[in-house]
Amino acid sequence: MARYRFHCTNGTECVFDARGAVVRRPGALGDRARRVADGVMRSLGGRADWAEWRVTVHDLTGRRVLLQPFPAAGEAARAA
Repeated sequence: MARYRFHCTNGTECVFDARGAVVRRPGALGDRARRVADGVMRSLGGRADWAEWRVTVHDLTGRRVLLQPFPAAGEAARAA
């Protein structure tokens, strides 16, 4: 079990995760990253294009362990 930070960016704008989240197994990082992306998309609603946005997952040493694109608009609607 480890704590990871899930930052979101499109290269210009950033949403930083200062607290992070405990993830029990590394295989679950992708699922958590998708939930974080969905939350950012809801909280920053009104945008039409999320194609450039990514979730970068870092361990507490700052090492990037996952880079995952935001889901496409249709995928996000199906997941909700």
